[in-house]
Amino acid sequence: MARSSGVQGEGTKPGAVPREPAPGGSTGPGGGRGGREGRGGHGGRRARRGRRVLRWSATTLSVLVLGTAGAGYLYYEHLNGNIEKGQRSSGDSKARRAAPNAAGQTPLNILLIGSDSRNSDENVKLGGARNDRGAPPRGDVQMLIHLAADRESAAVVSIPRDTRVDIPKCTDPESGRTYPPVNTIINASLARGGAGCTLATWQNLTGVYIDHWMTIDFAGVVKMADAIGGVEVCVEQNVWDRPLPGVPGGSGLKLKAGKTKVQGEQALQWLRTRHAWGSDPLRARAQHMYMNSMIRTLKSQNVFTDTGRLTDLAEAATESLHVSEEIGTVKKLYDLGAQLKTVPTDRITMTTLPTAADPEDANHLIPAGADADRVWEMVRDDVPFDDKGGKSASKKAGSKQPGSEKASRDPAAADGEIGVLVRNATRSDTLGPVTGRAGAIARSLVGKGFTKAAADTSGALAEERTVVRYPSAELAGDAQRVAKSLGIPQSSVRRSTDVSGVTVVVGADWRTGTSYPKQPAPKAGDLPGDADALNGSDAGKCMNVYAPYRW
Repeated sequence: MARSSGVQGEGTKPGAVPREPAPGGSTGPGGGRGGREGRGGHGGRRARRGRRVLRWSATTLSVLVLGTAGAGYLYYEHLNGNIEKGQRSSGDSKARRAAPNAAGQTPLNILLIGSDSRNSDENVKLGGARNDRGAPPRGDVQMLIHLAADRESAAVVSIPRDTRVDIPKCTDPESGRTYPPVNTIINASLARGGAGCTLATWQNLTGVYIDHWMTIDFAGVVKMADAIGGVEVCVEQNVWDRPLPGVPGGSGLKLKAGKTKVQGEQALQWLRTRHAWGSDPLRARAQHMYMNSMIRTLKSQNVFTDTGRLTDLAEAATESLHVSEEIGTVKKLYDLGAQLKTVPTDRITMTTLPTAADPEDANHLIPAGADADRVWEMVRDDVPFDDKGGKSASKKAGSKQPGSEKASRDPAAADGEIGVLVRNATRSDTLGPVTGRAGAIARSLVGKGFTKAAADTSGALAEERTVVRYPSAELAGDAQRVAKSLGIPQSSVRRSTDVSGVTVVVGADWRTGTSYPKQPAPKAGDLPGDADALNGSDAGKCMNVYAPYRW
């Protein structure tokens, strides 16, 4: 395929491949190789074209900056035909879009998945394990990018690959094979219905509606790292991630202490290293350092006006990334870039989900109860992970929770006429279900006058947060009335096609009592200490090397 210039020329329609620049033409938008542009005629047109290209370049670069786990986002105005797409969701999930804030804005959530696929010679060479050739890929790197509704801050949350979660029933969109629900480590979700199954798994775990997913494999990381031109990383001691007696594997990363610029295969080694850091959560920290450094690198370089650099990045991105179908057009990606570019580096916060040792398997992890819940609550309620937005940001974040329902114009029926089903979903990753919870809440409702309330006897479910669901608009008022009687906030009243009537789902956050416990609203920057937060502007961090892997 011929390489295009990467510049949108005059008269070029979105999605079309622009013309190659003429030999001896300008090296950047709107400027020649030497001399000063004239005031009118062709010079004026070049200046106008230069301004258009500069605006376009800034927008598309911003997409690259915030987009993948160590690789960049999508920038491909002229390579629409290269876009590889897949089904957004392929699993059972109840998450719903967040309601707009007072300004009509909604958060944007993008799931980034780094695949360990070895289904090509290049990936086998980079990833080893030739006997795994042809096996379904696993999602060893999984990150959620949350862009705030006001577009003033962004948060990234990684989940370590060996974290045990509930993976829902999923159907592979390519093979048609259906996989039953299972409780296992999260990186297995990619092989049970593709990226759409991983997305459904995240939605069920977090309660967050995820707008898009993107995946990249080993070879894609190398291509993107080469196109970026190198990213600076830092280690406190000499590091060599190699096989040791009784500990096979290793990424092959070998660096001297201090700062080093890595690219190509060495960048992939940095992102894959785990043993030399000491744990999977620490591997996530190294990946966050790489991403932040990549963002700073691109922002500090003259990329906005360097057509050649932009073209290289475009070629690498379109050849490396696989995206969900609803963002598989140039226009939608262009619009997405316009939103992403607004976030300054010091308002980007990288975190890792707080985890604890899995009591069932010492090699696995589980979400760490209240600390993990707090992280997801902040994402759901669009509360900034940092406190740099001022008091107005904190007040605005707590004033209206995304996902909340507006007061229904349809008045509720009389309490005694409202049918209510109560489900026990108090089981969590760390605690078993509380026996009899559905019956206790149903009896409380009956005592309050909801005489048609009844407990669901089909068995305990697992939901982190209590919700009231209803199937259609005419029951919104009824659902809100039931929630109010129990003290459940209106932000937890959700429309859902998975229920046939008003349904109270008693979650793991309500294990005792018959009145829903008041939940203190999180404040901006109110992250738990074990979220391992890293600010995008912090260039002074270095990875400590686990002693056996020093040299």
